[in-house]
Amino acid sequence: MVKACIYCKSSLEENSVIDVCRQCGHKVWGPKMFSAIVSNMENARDVGDLYQGSVTDSTIRKK
Repeated sequence: MVKACIYCKSSLEENSVIDVCRQCGHKVWGPKMFSAIVSNMENARDVGDLYQGSVTDSTIRKK
């Protein structure tokens, strides 16, 4: 399944940690805040905290 931005519906990379493209993220939160959000979400994914409570088994999970 192809991931898409929730705002503009443009396609996203399959390994994207959020469902918002860079352009829309900058418009919504500004470049500095968007960068911080993405960085924190990537860190959470790397330590395994991103999928807590998920009802599906993710193939992206790293542990």
